[in-house]
Amino acid sequence: MQTLVSLSVQSLGLLPLMALVFLAAIMVILERMMFFVRSVRVGRHLVHDLNGLALNTPEAMKRLAAQYDGSLHGALVKRAIASRGKPEPALEREVDEEIMLQMPRLDKRLWVLDTAVTLGPLLGLFGTIVGMISSFDVLGSSGTANPMAVSGGIAHALIATAAGLTIAIVGVALLNYLNKRVRNALLQMELIKSMLVRHLAA
Repeated sequence: MQTLVSLSVQSLGLLPLMALVFLAAIMVILERMMFFVRSVRVGRHLVHDLNGLALNTPEAMKRLAAQYDGSLHGALVKRAIASRGKPEPALEREVDEEIMLQMPRLDKRLWVLDTAVTLGPLLGLFGTIVGMISSFDVLGSSGTANPMAVSGGIAHALIATAAGLTIAIVGVALLNYLNKRVRNALLQMELIKSMLVRHLAA
């Protein structure tokens, strides 16, 4: 504990700040992963239900909308039902608009992870500069430099660098993974849109 406090003080509070940035990134990652697991599962079930549904069965479609109420895909079903009977291009536009309205739910809080990926290495670089400055200060203030004092500053600099790179490496890998999940969710919504148009277009 004393070592952590010492490192925090010598890094001018940068290490605790980097830990907070990393914690925020991890929390966003976990929340988004759980969201996409639920969303993809719901979408898969809806696709299965729509495949087993006869054409021109509005009551069955309403039951589906109630069953999936609150989900991304349930919103598409509701919008399609509200536009039932319109020509196919008009119905497609209506469902496309609903997909765009649901987009913020797909990339919600991903900006936090994107910011952490950029901010982590910059904070690490700043911590490196602080550590090197303290090392050069020791060299400049004494005629015979204390090797332990100099190496201590360099060690603190390397710790900050390693922390920043850890945030960036973990963040970039998982940000790319989550962006792929966003694309997969959009493709699933496009499939559901096509199925709804087939069921409800005039």
